[in-house]
Amino acid sequence: MSHPVQLTITRPDDWHLHLRDGAALEAVVGDTARQFARAIIMPNLKPPVTTTEQALAYRERIVAALNKTVGEGVDFTPLMTLYLTDNTPAAEIERAKASGQVFAVKLYPAGATTNSDAGVTDLLGKCAPALTALEKAGMPLLVHGEVTDPAIDVFDREAIFIERVMQPLRRAYPGLKVVFEHITTKEGAEYVRDAEGPIAATITPQHMLYNRNAIFQGGVRPHWYCLPILKREVHRQALVQAATSGSPRFFLGTDSAPHAKGLKEHACGCAGCYTALHAMELYATAFENAGALDKLEGFASHHGPDFYGLPRNTGTLMLVREPFSIPDELPYGNTSIVPLAAGEALPWRVQV
Repeated sequence: MSHPVQLTITRPDDWHLHLRDGAALEAVVGDTARQFARAIIMPNLKPPVTTTEQALAYRERIVAALNKTVGEGVDFTPLMTLYLTDNTPAAEIERAKASGQVFAVKLYPAGATTNSDAGVTDLLGKCAPALTALEKAGMPLLVHGEVTDPAIDVFDREAIFIERVMQPLRRAYPGLKVVFEHITTKEGAEYVRDAEGPIAATITPQHMLYNRNAIFQGGVRPHWYCLPILKREVHRQALVQAATSGSPRFFLGTDSAPHAKGLKEHACGCAGCYTALHAMELYATAFENAGALDKLEGFASHHGPDFYGLPRNTGTLMLVREPFSIPDELPYGNTSIVPLAAGEALPWRVQV
């Protein structure tokens, strides 16, 4: 089979991104803007972004950081989100919708992942006003789909979440648009594929390319540790099948999550993979490995805006078949960050 030497697609978007704040934000925002026209920005700062006012202020900081580090006039739009709490009022959802700058609300079960301590403890009991307002406004609820019950094995938390949380949520709010974020399991992929109503899922490059063996190959490799954690090979294969199926319910969300090298290589290391630098190179590699490069544009550029009710981008992105050597480290404020698969080479490179 012949291999194309270049691939041009509609400019893609990242529907799940962590940018942090301050010097960390300045260090990473350019990597995303180089490839993506838009990105859904996660609200799990310290303190979390729980109000429209905070979201708009954060948006201004993102734009300022981009102008400072890359230059003005860069074609990149941050799409802001709110952090759902037990006390989010319906009026805040209405303010968010009216702002025209806040596009979704994020559900973190309390304690599920980085900076999720302020997350939800009783979704259907305490969040009913916010959920009703979201359903009425047509704003997506972005779901970190893992239970936090300490009795549940970390590798089973997504599958259990479907039964305990997702199904009751969607029975109670059948018109609510839900994005099952960064799915990692066969059960997650099949649920999104088959469920009724407005539902979609994002899939990360690391969950398409690696299974859980990557974390332990030759020793503990903390830069492959993320939450939800990498799963068995059967689950990786199911995610690849979903992403390359052409179904509009699956689209690109990197979950790129920068952490300083020292906090990853630590006795209690942070969860998160940094992929913003080389996201499209990673996805192109995964799609080519599956013999499905023709499905990359839909996944990366069409399905996300269609689900969110936004226009598709009009620009293009070109990938060329040239080796891309992933750097060992990148500057990150006064320290450094290690990108996923540092030191390795990928067969595709984004043509800037």
